[in-house]
Amino acid sequence: MIVAHVFSSVLHVRGFYPRPLRGVANLKQTASWFRLFAASLALLPFGVALEGSKEDKTRPSRTDVSESLADAGQLVDYAHWNALLPALSKQYREAEPFPHIQLENVFDPEVAMACVEEFPTAGSGPWTVYKHYNEDKVGLTKRQLFPPTLGRVTDELNSEQFVRWISALTGFHDLVPDPQLVAGGLQQSGAGGFLNVHADFTMHHYRRNLRRRVNVILYLNPGWKPEWGGALELWDRTMSRCVERVPPTFNRLLIFNSTETSYHGFPARLTCDEGVTRKTLALYYYSVEQQTNNECAFAHFQPLPDESKLGRVLIQLDTMAVQAYSRVKRAFGVNDDLISKVLALVPRRRRPPG
Repeated sequence: MIVAHVFSSVLHVRGFYPRPLRGVANLKQTASWFRLFAASLALLPFGVALEGSKEDKTRPSRTDVSESLADAGQLVDYAHWNALLPALSKQYREAEPFPHIQLENVFDPEVAMACVEEFPTAGSGPWTVYKHYNEDKVGLTKRQLFPPTLGRVTDELNSEQFVRWISALTGFHDLVPDPQLVAGGLQQSGAGGFLNVHADFTMHHYRRNLRRRVNVILYLNPGWKPEWGGALELWDRTMSRCVERVPPTFNRLLIFNSTETSYHGFPARLTCDEGVTRKTLALYYYSVEQQTNNECAFAHFQPLPDESKLGRVLIQLDTMAVQAYSRVKRAFGVNDDLISKVLALVPRRRRPPG
C-alpha cells in the first residue's frame, strides 16, 4: 500500500498526465509513462540535486530597501488598518461565495517592488515542481532561502500583531501562523501555467492539532495584463458558477476562509509573455484543536460545468493521486523534496497545449 501511495505521488508532483488525452496513441503513451514511473520507484533511496539549484546571480539587488528595512519597525500601518477593521470585517463576513476581501497596498509600494525584484527565478534555487493534470506551478517554502525583503515581509505576515489583526478581521479567535509555510511560501507559474479549481486540505500535514482556517495571498505582478489571465476564480459551493474573479494585481492582498467548499483556482492556462511569471507569496493560518486525531479532508479538485466526461475522470484520478501523496506526508512526515529528487531523474515530457 505504501508503494502504491508513493507511486501516486510521482503523478502528483511532476505531472505526467497528458492534458487533454486524445485518442489511442496518447493512451499508449500514458501506459509507457506508467512503466517509467514504476522503474523510477527503485530510485527512491537515492538523492540528487533539485532542479535549478544554481544560485541566481542575475537579480538586481535592493540594498537600499533591505538596509532600511533592517532598521525599520513595522512594515504594516496597523493604526490605519485597525481603524478600518469594523467596516472591513463586515465586508469580509458578507462576501460571496465565501468570506473574503481584497486589500490594496497593505505594504509600501517600494517594499512590494523590492520583493518583485528579489523574487527568485523559476530556474534558480530549490524550487519544488508541481506539474500534473490539475496544476502547473513551482513553489518554495524554505523561509531561510528567501531574499531579505521577501523574508521580512513573510515574517511580518507571520508576526503576532498581524495574526491578531487577521483574527479580528475574520472572526477566528486566536489564530496561529505556520512558520513551516506548508503548501505556501513563494509560488509562480509561467506561460501555460494553471491551477484547477479546488478546495484546500483542512488539517496541517505535520502538526495534527492545527485546523486550517484562513488563506492570505500577496500578489507581486507589476504590469500584469488582463489578457494574460491568472485571475483567481471564486466558485460557489455547488460548482455551478464563478461568483468573483480576483486579478493578480501588484501589491494586492487577498484574504479568504479556507473550508471544504471554498473552491478557487485559475483553470485557464496563462498566456503571459516569455520570461513573465505570475508571482505570489502565500501564507495560511490555523486554529488549535484539542485533539490530534482530527479527520483531515485533503485537497480536492473540481471539474468546471462544461468539462468533458474524460476530463472529469482525469481530474478525479489526479485528485486521488494527490490525496494518496498527502496521506503519505501526513502519516510519515515525508516532504516534497524526496519526490522532487526522484523525479529530477525522470525525463520531462511536454504536454500538448490545452
